[in-house]
Amino acid sequence: MSASPVLALRRAVRAALVADPGLVAALGGPHVFDEAPPRQKRPYVAFGDASARDWSVSLSSGDEQVFVLTVWSGERGVREALEIAARIVALLSDAALVLAGHRLIDLSYVATATRREQNGRFARADIRFRATTEVL
Repeated sequence: MSASPVLALRRAVRAALVADPGLVAALGGPHVFDEAPPRQKRPYVAFGDASARDWSVSLSSGDEQVFVLTVWSGERGVREALEIAARIVALLSDAALVLAGHRLIDLSYVATATRREQNGRFARADIRFRATTEVL
């Protein structure tokens, strides 16, 4: 049995993001989490919802995934969240990531949505991506 394609993709995405000096500087460190620690200082990036479905063909087994990365900003406005989101989109769109036990076929940006949280005290940007993978 192969490793979860969702976990393999998350590990590869996190590695790509924390390897970028510009993003790490914008976040004030390698602050990309599956779940942020309590009282984590903003800004940071956290993995959100993910879904996977069978994308197999007759000769290979694979999955289609849709996943969300959320940029949590400490600012009231959305500027910081959107600037960090744009950097993430540039880093991940069509990236050639190496996944454990799987091969990434494609990774593409789908959409970004912003929201204000806690009565406008801070903003967030949810970035949605689509990926297809096949089992090695």
